[in-house]
Amino acid sequence: MGCDGGTIPKRHELVKGPKKVEKVDKNAALAARWKYCALSTEKLRRPIVTCDLGRLYNKDAVIEFLLDKSADRPNSEVVSHLRGIKDIKELNLTDNPAWEGERRNTKGDRYEDMHCAMFICPVVGLEMNGKHRFCFLRTCGCVFSDRALKEVKTEICHKCGDPFKEEDLVVLNGTKEEVEKLRKIMEEKRAKAKATKKSKKSKFAETVSKPSESKENPDSTETVFAEGKTSTENGEDRSQPAVPGPSGSSSSSKVVKPLAASGSLAESGSKRSIQSMEEKSETYKSLFTSHSSAKRTKAQTSNWVTHTPYHF
Repeated sequence: MGCDGGTIPKRHELVKGPKKVEKVDKNAALAARWKYCALSTEKLRRPIVTCDLGRLYNKDAVIEFLLDKSADRPNSEVVSHLRGIKDIKELNLTDNPAWEGERRNTKGDRYEDMHCAMFICPVVGLEMNGKHRFCFLRTCGCVFSDRALKEVKTEICHKCGDPFKEEDLVVLNGTKEEVEKLRKIMEEKRAKAKATKKSKKSKFAETVSKPSESKENPDSTETVFAEGKTSTENGEDRSQPAVPGPSGSSSSSKVVKPLAASGSLAESGSKRSIQSMEEKSETYKSLFTSHSSAKRTKAQTSNWVTHTPYHF
């Protein structure tokens, strides 16, 4: 049966089947990872930073995310592993002299080479367009191609001269297997740093909680007396009889008392005033109330008694 006008439709025009899955061009997707920010999907512009997983971001986009993580963003899961500004590293890139930018094709009437990249390897000269494997150093942030690191083996950076180790190399925009490997290394590194920080805190808490050792007082002395002898306290002699033991015989008693040093000193069991010490200066003697300058005359003393009287 035909339609109006004598046309005969075919089956695929009347019966709608499932939609075909749109296939993304691999080359275009690969080039987009090296030209656009992984977070904001804007074109990469200096300063360009990267994370421990080797993804490329615009620094301003990462800072905006760290300042407000609650905001809804389309690619927030890409930067979910970022905790702070210390988790990113600014890259030291080398400009490509053959790249003219967008000014060349402003009208859209000229051929635009998608494989022409903004940056190149400073050693070999390969363009950073996704066709070649590139790495960066955690120590200095310089970027090199994997071919340059294999051909010119060294432990010093080719660009800035800083020393580095093999574990400092991180692949940029690696495959899924390489990203998972980098994620495991990142988690192990963070767990190790957390354990060392926790051990340092525990050690600091132990040192603080330890009681301070009591220091010996140089003014205090110990005197031990036998039976029937006297003990000295504040320069005064006090006799104490011997205490008899259970067998009836007298046993020696030991008495330990410190000497006081408040304005008077005891030397050889006799009380000696500070004012009588010739080796002490007059200024030092005037500090004590036994000095003549501290005594009041009868005219200076009051006839009444206050709560805290100051009279001699």
